[in-house]
Amino acid sequence: MSLILSLCTDLVAIVILAYVLYFRRHRRRDLLLSYVALNIGVVAVTLALGSVEIGIGVGMGLFGILSIIRLRSNQITQQEIAYYFTALALGLLAGLHPDPAWLTPALSALVLVAIAILDSPLIASSTMRHTLTLDLAITDHDELIDYLSAMFSADTVRAEVLDLDLVRDTTLVDVRYRVKPHRRSQTDQTQASQSHADVDAYSQAGADRNDSTATLR
Repeated sequence: MSLILSLCTDLVAIVILAYVLYFRRHRRRDLLLSYVALNIGVVAVTLALGSVEIGIGVGMGLFGILSIIRLRSNQITQQEIAYYFTALALGLLAGLHPDPAWLTPALSALVLVAIAILDSPLIASSTMRHTLTLDLAITDHDELIDYLSAMFSADTVRAEVLDLDLVRDTTLVDVRYRVKPHRRSQTDQTQASQSHADVDAYSQAGADRNDSTATLR
């Protein structure tokens, strides 16, 4: 009974994690499949290890291999790695199905709630991060901070120089900053105005085409 409850809990949990929390926010279908496949594989391996005599070192080695197979890709962000480890943890909870029976559902729910809150757009929504190449070489750190603060209209800027090319006069920098509230409002208003302008232009173009068709007839 405990195993069946754990498997049902894992099924519901991985659907919530992979589709509801991840896919609907980040829209990467390939990682949706990866999270589900990793979770299923971990559950299967954990159940198999629990039914045979095997050293704990071998078991930990297998889980280590499972956890790093896809984490070496440069296209995966730290956010997505967090989802990988969450899928791994949910699979382990279901495969081990510890007693009492309510422990697996409770811990799975706790993990999902934590991910839902921490990856919510409401958490640190004004904090941004970019890696960009500047078309000038800036050797002074304070001057670089002032330049980036003016560029992004940011309150707080943290910059790490990744490459400084004095020959090509470029600076590759990793920037982390917090957008000013009025800047966010202006950006939202600009985007809204642009959207209305696009709709009006599209409507006007459609009306012109209809007038042209009527004239030809």
